[in-house]
Amino acid sequence: MLTREQFTYRFLYLLNAYPSFYMPVARIRYRRSTDLLVTRDTELVIEAFSRSGSTFANFAFLSAQIRTVKTVHHTHAAAQIITAVRMGIPTLVIVRPPLDAALSHMVRFLISPRAALVAWIRFHERILPYLDRVVLTSFDAMTTDFGAVIRRINEKFGTEFGIWQHTKENEAQVFEQIRQRNRNRFGDAPSPVRSRALAIPTSQREALKEELQVQLQAERLAPLRQRAQHLYTQVINA
Repeated sequence: MLTREQFTYRFLYLLNAYPSFYMPVARIRYRRSTDLLVTRDTELVIEAFSRSGSTFANFAFLSAQIRTVKTVHHTHAAAQIITAVRMGIPTLVIVRPPLDAALSHMVRFLISPRAALVAWIRFHERILPYLDRVVLTSFDAMTTDFGAVIRRINEKFGTEFGIWQHTKENEAQVFEQIRQRNRNRFGDAPSPVRSRALAIPTSQREALKEELQVQLQAERLAPLRQRAQHLYTQVINA
């Protein structure tokens, strides 16, 4: 029997894969937000399957701009990417290897490895036909030289965004912004929820990942892991 968390997770990652279902709901849900719904005046969409580094990317990108730039991010919806592409809005998609992403989802959302892998596969299968019209970056490339990623955005879309310098000092500043965001959302008191939600590694989360890794590597999931890995290769080489 599905837990409440698993039911909610599966429903949301099914809904957000299809623009015809997701976008009408999003227009109502995010009607008071300026950074969660792509519109004609959006300058850059930064999206990824959740737990793939979009928080880091958005903070780093914005810190390099000398003017206010309207970014849309953090819906983790394939539908948002598809809609942005159809509207001709510059879009960055970050792709993290499926097993790493699935494990992070298991920790963050308290869901089964099967649910996480199925969601990862659906998300990337849905965006696969649109990847020639976005800038795609691997998680590793984004976290080692994000300035090069911004240069690719400028080259592809004819934009003139400021280039973030990927130095230890700038990286530390972005991590502090992430910590402050987390404090604003969850307060200063330590808690399991706060630890799981923080968009940077924590010792508690890494320990939980080690425990859950056994579940993810179960033999019955081998076909699903292979399917996800094959899709990752397709996406990253698109």
